[in-house]
Amino acid sequence: MSDNIFTLEEIERNKKYLNLLKRQFPNIQAASTEIINLQAILSLPKGTEHFLSDLHGEYEAFLHVLKNGSGVIRKKIEEVFRTTITSSQKASLAQLIYYPKDVLLHDIDADGDEWYATTLHRLIKVCREVSSKYTRSKVRKALPKDFAYIIEELLHEQENVLDKQYYYDEIIRSIIRTKQAKPFIIAICELIQHLAIDHLHIIGDIYDRGPGADIILDTLLDYHSLDFQWGNHDIGWLGAASGSLLCIANTVRVTLKAGNVHNLEESYGINLLPLVKFAMETYPEAHPAFRPSAQNGLGQQDDLLSAQMHKAISIIQFKLEGQLILRNPNYNFDSRLYLDKIDFENNTVKYGNTSYPLKDSFLPTVDPENPYVLTNEENEIMEKLRESFLRCEKLHKHMNLLLTKGSMYLVFNGNLLYHGCIPMTSKKTFQSFKLNGKSYKGKYLIDQYEIMIRKTYASRNNEISQEEMDFFWYLYTGENSSLFGKKKITTFERYFIDDPVTHIEEKNDYYKWIVEPEICDMILSEFGLSNSDARIINGHVPVKVTRGESPVKADGKLLVIDGGLSKAYQKETGIAGYTLIFNSHGMILAAHEPFESKEKAIQDNIDIISKLTVLENRNIRILVADTDIGTQLKKDIYDLELLLYAYEKGIIKETSR
Repeated sequence: MSDNIFTLEEIERNKKYLNLLKRQFPNIQAASTEIINLQAILSLPKGTEHFLSDLHGEYEAFLHVLKNGSGVIRKKIEEVFRTTITSSQKASLAQLIYYPKDVLLHDIDADGDEWYATTLHRLIKVCREVSSKYTRSKVRKALPKDFAYIIEELLHEQENVLDKQYYYDEIIRSIIRTKQAKPFIIAICELIQHLAIDHLHIIGDIYDRGPGADIILDTLLDYHSLDFQWGNHDIGWLGAASGSLLCIANTVRVTLKAGNVHNLEESYGINLLPLVKFAMETYPEAHPAFRPSAQNGLGQQDDLLSAQMHKAISIIQFKLEGQLILRNPNYNFDSRLYLDKIDFENNTVKYGNTSYPLKDSFLPTVDPENPYVLTNEENEIMEKLRESFLRCEKLHKHMNLLLTKGSMYLVFNGNLLYHGCIPMTSKKTFQSFKLNGKSYKGKYLIDQYEIMIRKTYASRNNEISQEEMDFFWYLYTGENSSLFGKKKITTFERYFIDDPVTHIEEKNDYYKWIVEPEICDMILSEFGLSNSDARIINGHVPVKVTRGESPVKADGKLLVIDGGLSKAYQKETGIAGYTLIFNSHGMILAAHEPFESKEKAIQDNIDIISKLTVLENRNIRILVADTDIGTQLKKDIYDLELLLYAYEKGIIKETSR
């Protein structure tokens, strides 16, 4: 029996629940066995959490970081083999674990059975190391079906024990003799990758800029344990998938700007032909501002066509945004109305009290009398695009993953995760915002944002009010959006005005105050975290290492892990992204050098170069008992002990299975 003291009143109060629990644990032995199992799990080291942020479609770098666990696997290889194999052999073994199918395509059969035997022995040792912190049951669930029994036998047999050595070696010989070595190596390498990361956190912005957001999400569809905290770019895509014309126009514009038109056409099957035809006819030339920022192998003709499409959809977007602004005076977007401030005779636009010359004054579809009205052709293009977005099965599979595994924020194992900010005022207080006639701020505002997102997406094929649909755009660019974190967006200014003063996007006051530990404590408390080692982990704003910025702020209470995984930011940041590792020993921050390509990594036998910084190294290892899962397991143990007490006192009768 446990040390818990139960009363008959407690048994009676929980009798209905205990009778339900009895169905799973019908007698004393079953309940006792489960208590023993759960108690043992509490004593294991916590699994490794892996944090990434602002992936922005950079799928090759992301997949490599996922495969190497930000250096976790290479560290395990070092720990297992130390000086028993060479550095070159360690690097080759690491590349095999990351890319087994690619490495095995090379002519290794010339080395004969000896290479396979040596490699299998080494892989088993690494797998044994990464699986050591898990229960056999958890490892068993992760085993590949075809080789589950064999791998389990190899993991739990000690080849150095004399009476087991022949049995162990015979399994290896049989794998090679039956020509199963290659598929077995692939299976065990993928198992090592799986076990190296217990849980994956992606703190926003999977979409836009890079070429492969769909590849990232395809990879994560069956990932064993993960969560997302949505970023503003993800919300933009959710809005487009919900049918928001403005979000659709913006999604197409951003994709064309990055030179990744194949993302829409090939990856998601979005029909851009009506836009192509319209753009070629309407904009025979396009200003350099509309040329793709990344050429991606485009020829001169394709480059021009992309610029024409880019300009066409941009003008459509500015018209749609103007309509939204006029519909929603409460959004405080009036300063972003520009088309009605263009002087077509002098080719200038008024910005504040100043008139600026337009970089590009060829705007044939803008009617000076009704500048925010779409032409018939523009209307037709947008309706066809909306139909494509609403009907794309692959897109909605990805959106459903973001919604099922995602949220605006997450409290997990004593840390608070969110993408952007918690909107604040100049007086160090939470900024309030009125929704549906009621003011919200802090955690309660973010909760309301999430409710509105889920409700609108779920209703996308039914009648949705324009106000509900518009809210996706507010979350993407609004002053009080926790995902945007700025006073305004300056898209129009960057296209049409040269003066860089007009391009400035002032940040929310949150970014001024968040460097103060007391402000972090206030935010953590708002979300129910009061322990001294609690941290805020977010992304959204790239850390400019070249300017001396640090991702560690407010005496370690805030970690900003957007370090430029997106190539578009790497000139500013000076690195190619941060990832964060939280294991049973503490926290490690990894700063990564640029990753060229998978092919280059395999060919030259090189890993992504990372600088590891230990943020926290605890003397006593963190156990499962100290985690959120541990808290739930303790509750389960309590309930089982209550059931056990009821059995022992005869209040609830045992039954056989």
